[in-house]
Amino acid sequence: MTQFKRFSTFFLTALLAFFVGCAATPKQEGTGEYFDDTVLTTKIKAAVLKEPSLKSAEINVETFKGVVQLSGFVSSQEEINKAVEVARGVKGVTSVKNDMRVK
Repeated sequence: MTQFKRFSTFFLTALLAFFVGCAATPKQEGTGEYFDDTVLTTKIKAAVLKEPSLKSAEINVETFKGVVQLSGFVSSQEEINKAVEVARGVKGVTSVKNDMRVK
């Protein structure tokens, strides 16, 4: 019986450590959120590349907990506005931070 108690205590401790280690914090994503943001980033990049008025491949997209950050260089303010509009149109985006610059 003692061996069973030790094993169950070890197992429960390991399980608790696993769940706490995968939990999200305000400054760090959980495992599920990381994959959600990766999918969201991919969707935004695809939408930006599909947009015919955006000819720049210099737009970088980063996502953290649904907040999208666009950075890079484009040719005009209109391209900046269009990229922000395209990013906001993707389902799952909570807000867009614009750090793009005109060349």
